[in-house]
Amino acid sequence: MPSAETTPTSVHEPDPVRPTKEDEVAASGSELIGGPIGRRALLGTSWWTPVRIVALVAIGMFALGLVQKAPCYNGAWFFGASSQYTHACYSDIPHLFQGRGFADGLVPYFDKLPGDMEYLEYPVLTGVFMEVASWLTPGSGTIQDQEQWYWMVNAGMLMVCAAVIAVCVSRTHTRRPWDGLLVALAPAFALTATINWDLLAVALTAAAMLMWSRGRSVAFGILLGLATAAKLYPVFLLGPLLVLCWRAGKWRDFGKALGGTVFAWLVVNLPVMLLAWDGWSQFYRFSQERGVDFGSFWLILAQNSTDPLSTETVNTLATLLMLLSCVGVAALTLTAPRRPRFAQLAFLIVAAFILTNKVYSPQYVLWLVPLAVLARPRWRDFLIWQACEVAYFLGIWMYLAYTTSGDAHKGLPPDGYHWAIGLHLLGTLYLCAVVVRDILMPERDPVRRAGDDDPSGGVLDRAEDVFVFGAAAHPPRHAAHFEGPQVEWGNQGPTGSSL
Repeated sequence: MPSAETTPTSVHEPDPVRPTKEDEVAASGSELIGGPIGRRALLGTSWWTPVRIVALVAIGMFALGLVQKAPCYNGAWFFGASSQYTHACYSDIPHLFQGRGFADGLVPYFDKLPGDMEYLEYPVLTGVFMEVASWLTPGSGTIQDQEQWYWMVNAGMLMVCAAVIAVCVSRTHTRRPWDGLLVALAPAFALTATINWDLLAVALTAAAMLMWSRGRSVAFGILLGLATAAKLYPVFLLGPLLVLCWRAGKWRDFGKALGGTVFAWLVVNLPVMLLAWDGWSQFYRFSQERGVDFGSFWLILAQNSTDPLSTETVNTLATLLMLLSCVGVAALTLTAPRRPRFAQLAFLIVAAFILTNKVYSPQYVLWLVPLAVLARPRWRDFLIWQACEVAYFLGIWMYLAYTTSGDAHKGLPPDGYHWAIGLHLLGTLYLCAVVVRDILMPERDPVRRAGDDDPSGGVLDRAEDVFVFGAAAHPPRHAAHFEGPQVEWGNQGPTGSSL
């Protein structure tokens, strides 16, 4: 089989890629801090390395997100039915402190809860995270004081996760550390970071991607298993990794990754499974029995139908759509003219799950942010998608304000909320389409235009192809051996067009 890579190592520059030289939006934005870096600048001689700057910016943006929640912290979580929605500062964290038994010292998964939810409906590692935060919460004062402290303790722990995510993204593509600023400055990231506990799984997934990029398959598997023990979506990354390793013949590395994932997941889950099966399985029962909910196209269909589909039917159709998406990603991987990058496929598979799922909570955007940055590190496309997500963030809270304000109907009516959902769906589909285009036309891929192959691919980076289909198995004649000078893949000549 032909090799998927034809670029010799010698043409690759070891210097970091400067976004202000290759990205028009980044160059324009840099004018706020003095403009693009000069060609005579002394790099690598200051304490202010790109990774440290990215981490500090991420912490600063996270702090701004906390400020945005101030109206709720000072009262909207506790007084008024809809004020937490009109101020767009809702968070599950303070409400679940008492609602899931942490205020009463109940043990998650083991102790039954009063009300409709019998047990904590979160995966085990997230439950551990919530429990640790409750241990650190002062037990004195009113319940309102305790809920405020509980949110603040969780916010501090989630801030660490946010910094870890930004650092891991900055270090995954070693020649592109400044891409981490896309994560750090993402507005939807800051707005949704403390709605729920998703950042824990996102941080573990970002760390897993970093480990895979370093060729550490077992460490990748262990971190991915822990991430899956905190949230379900990370396990989907094993699908595209399987197909990539199939195309490159890296079965041993995939086996190590799979083994590490299963081992880490079992270490976290098995004790609770054996000792408290009903509590452990609550998350999976709730996910199956939950009806059509916020943010999905299924909700638009249900609210515009006189005979909406049953939950069982929606579960079946959503599963079929997800399976079709997996088949499409696999076909794309095996037939693409050049083997896709791992981050590209990871983004596509998680995006497919989000688009076909029966619910889309606003914090789910956190799952995609680091993967989107690694898959398509271009400010223009990233900001278009982020604008759509911010619009949805405002739309869902205004819709909830409308439904909870009684006859006053202050907020966004259902038809308006459907437009907000549509904007979120279109924004995500747009970014998916751009990533697919990059896969089919690798010369348009920003990472490969800079001279790299798959910097997040680990053992897949510059590996030979051993199994491909279609056009990939029959390279065109101009791809044959040529004695003249080789041109860097994606490198533009003097008349080349730019993105």
